[in-house]
Amino acid sequence: MSHTAALERFLRYARVETASKPDGDEVPSTKCQFDLAELLVEELKALGLQDAEVDGHCYVMATLPANIDKNEVPTIGWIAHLDTSPDVSGKNVNPQVINYTTGPIELPNGLVIEEDDALRQCQGHQIVTTDGTTLLGADDKAGIAAMMTAIERLIAENIPHGDIRICFTPDEEVGNGTKFFNLEKFGAKYAFTIDGELPGELNQETFTAKSATLKVTGREIHPGTAKGVMINAVRVASEFVARTPKYQAPETTEHYQPYIHPYSFEGHVGEAVVRMLLRSFHDDEMRKLENRLAEIIHDVQKQFPEAKIEISIVEQYRNMYEKLTNCPELLSKLEEAARRSGIIPYWKPIRGGTDGSRLTEMGLPTPNIYTGGHNFHSRTEWLSVPHLEKTVETLVQLAQLFSKQETTTENEV
Repeated sequence: MSHTAALERFLRYARVETASKPDGDEVPSTKCQFDLAELLVEELKALGLQDAEVDGHCYVMATLPANIDKNEVPTIGWIAHLDTSPDVSGKNVNPQVINYTTGPIELPNGLVIEEDDALRQCQGHQIVTTDGTTLLGADDKAGIAAMMTAIERLIAENIPHGDIRICFTPDEEVGNGTKFFNLEKFGAKYAFTIDGELPGELNQETFTAKSATLKVTGREIHPGTAKGVMINAVRVASEFVARTPKYQAPETTEHYQPYIHPYSFEGHVGEAVVRMLLRSFHDDEMRKLENRLAEIIHDVQKQFPEAKIEISIVEQYRNMYEKLTNCPELLSKLEEAARRSGIIPYWKPIRGGTDGSRLTEMGLPTPNIYTGGHNFHSRTEWLSVPHLEKTVETLVQLAQLFSKQETTTENEV
């Protein structure tokens, strides 16, 4: 079975453990992310990007210098993240490359990837899966592999391009991917995160995201003498979670519908903590979610008047839609790059976020591009190799379009 350059790179990166850790005090939250960062610096320098470096917070930056007259050609940036989700183990990843025909895919450990619409699009493709014991890491090592392969191709084929800034960020999966991102140092007018799913899907809308932490303080005492004295914080917090609307949960919502997602519960009789995600595409809906939590707390407090119930809500990132729609050149060139790659582009809102959400808010307009992966954050994650190659082609076309020295390729449609 022959392997393409993009696939070879992906397989190499997928085997490097880079899982981040939630609630870490430092960036990066895990030292293992430096292992991939340092490997990428070596590879970038080998390709000729001599300014490649990794800083103390594990941000890799480099420049692919323009091979044309740069006058009036904007510097663009390509961004992908180093870390993988902490939700599923990313240690000892053992990728499997198969020639997919049709139907479900049974993994070596017996886990099954069910055939859905996305998988049906990949009949006849080489597919990369896990062995069923870990995630695959296509989110976002497929993005990294696509970027590195596109850089190699631009150099090898002397394809016209302006300055292209490269960045690989840490801790995107735990919401800190841009915490120490140096915009001035990066120096791009526009950027693109390569962190999406199937080809054609382009993203200019994300959730506005907030995190909420509920803390309940109770009163501990021996259960044998608890009557009239004990205040069970676990019971109070459980009542709160039970009252969160089931019709506004991640598992019951889709498209533009908002949600409240209790994802962590820790506690004992004396104290219990519930951590939640609040997600909405519109500010008025976000206010309704916050008001709903306040109403639940009010009702639970009446039921348990002696318990102390506190909540703190912190904004994580904002929907990037409004600012991106003010950049029609950026969006039209991205659509055209997809078309020239043989892809029919369409805009789809992300029910999540990317580094681009925060970067756009910070002043660097950053839409998101597909990678060819699917079922992220799970042991049934998979990656289509032909779709990964389409991502590479899209990046190459994007570089040409921004260079203003466009050439027709055999893939242009």
